[in-house]
Amino acid sequence: MAGIPYVFTISYVAKMLNEDEEWLREISINMDPEEGRLWVIGVGEDGCPAFTEYGIECLKQIIIEERALLAQRQDRDG
Repeated sequence: MAGIPYVFTISYVAKMLNEDEEWLREISINMDPEEGRLWVIGVGEDGCPAFTEYGIECLKQIIIEERALLAQRQDRDG
């Protein structure tokens, strides 16, 4: 198995996906390293989340699921 050659910081991914960075932080908090979410130390004061290419694909799926849940809530409540 080849090593991971690079990761993308959460701010980079937010710009790439045209999504709010804080929202991505919230919805990705339960992702494990096996799902491609890592913590990068030395970026900013405390470090930051970063994603492998696979992690970005997992995050895209989470975005779809979160939007579907939001739509269901709005239909139910609205």
